Amino acid sequence: MTTNSTHAAPTPTSGLDRYFRITERGSTVAREVRGGVVTFFTMAYIVVLNPLILGGVPDGTGEMLAGGNLGAIAAATALIAGVMCILMGAVANYPLAMAAGLGLNAVVAFSIATLPNMTWADAMGLIVLEGIVILLLVLTGFREAVFTAIPRDLKIAISVGIGLFIALIGLFDAGIVRAPFGGATPVELGVGGFLAGWPALIFILGLLAIAVMYLLKVQGAILYGILGATVLAIVVEAVGGIGGRTEDNPTGWGLTTPALPDQVVSTPDFQLLGQFNLLGSFEAIGAVSVVLLVFTLMLADFFDTMGTMVAVGAEGGLLDEDGNPPNTRRILVVDSLAAAVGGAGSVSSNTAYIESTAGVAEGARTGLAAVTTGVLFLLATFLTPLVQVVPYEAATPALVIVGFLMMQQVADIDWRQMEIAFPAFLTIILMPFTYSITAGIGAGFVTYVLLKVCRGKAASLHPLMWVIAVLFVIYFALDPVRDVIGL
Repeated sequence: MTTNSTHAAPTPTSGLDRYFRITERGSTVAREVRGGVVTFFTMAYIVVLNPLILGGVPDGTGEMLAGGNLGAIAAATALIAGVMCILMGAVANYPLAMAAGLGLNAVVAFSIATLPNMTWADAMGLIVLEGIVILLLVLTGFREAVFTAIPRDLKIAISVGIGLFIALIGLFDAGIVRAPFGGATPVELGVGGFLAGWPALIFILGLLAIAVMYLLKVQGAILYGILGATVLAIVVEAVGGIGGRTEDNPTGWGLTTPALPDQVVSTPDFQLLGQFNLLGSFEAIGAVSVVLLVFTLMLADFFDTMGTMVAVGAEGGLLDEDGNPPNTRRILVVDSLAAAVGGAGSVSSNTAYIESTAGVAEGARTGLAAVTTGVLFLLATFLTPLVQVVPYEAATPALVIVGFLMMQQVADIDWRQMEIAFPAFLTIILMPFTYSITAGIGAGFVTYVLLKVCRGKAASLHPLMWVIAVLFVIYFALDPVRDVIGL
């Protein structure tokens, strides 16, 4: 008798090995666990950063998320991340970790929840809707149509624009960039055009420390930077008694005055779970605005995931000859559920994290690594008192670093072609300049279609691009039309 192969398949050593196909993928249980731990420490900063982004902004009715209880937001952030990481590992068997998406949470906090009459529950309900839409796109196979409809350069421009927007938020929240008293210029450096005060120095030291650690390829650089700056801030406040930032004390701490917590471990507060209104946004801002916002969220969430899962697969040698990871459909289904579950937990859309590549670089090749990361996130729910001592000045350097990382993609845009370069330019600059991600995306899409038509290339436009451009024209014209007709 003969066989078709001269090499016997690797023999699994246990049920765990068989389920996750650990030996088959050339790994070991120890490597998977180690990779999962590395991934956790590389992305654990989100447990600190997400509450600061979501918890520092009042909604359209003036209410704070969880009443301003950052510990409750941190607990829900860690819980949802833990559950979705475990689900990704167990169902899709892929070393891809999940958590509240940076960029997406900024969209929710600064472009959705703050809209007139919008409540946090309405905004989170809109996130749930977005997750359901993405899930339907995956299950029906329509994702390919959406993916091909949007020009590659515009996808890149959206990511770059969000990066600049995040960086501006970080600089503004830290007090490095401010709206000047008297309004002589739109913004200025620090107070009166000068940097002043210990909090500003803490921010600068934190930013430089993270940059240096990134340069030296230190795993967990963002987390270490936040923790180090927080410790320094606590010492500075204990010695100097700086106090919070007020009109009389413009060089004080931004959101939180750092001090040692009364306790490090506590029972997690899960009050935010289920606090969403699925259809409330329709009444608050109207159907057209809801459709456009869902599309905006879907666009960012959908393509970020596509890029991240391919990057993780490439790092671990898990892609097939067509560049697709194993269990692609399952990965996308779990990611879609993560968006909806993040909204249901009031912590913004959860999505795949590029930091997963750190764990893969340590040897992770299977879903056991993601399960390990998830378990550590669940344990982190008991450490939420630590979150409430982190001042803006210690956390916001991470936003600037993330903005820098997203900005690097700008080199991949073809700046030589006016018909793509100008829409990409508008997309990038209008996000931070208008403080609206939706405005940037809308301007880019409308001008792209217009320039293609003027160039005589209307036939090359995907039908979905026409639909999207028309929707954005309606979106931009909605208020002027209402004023004209007296609504």
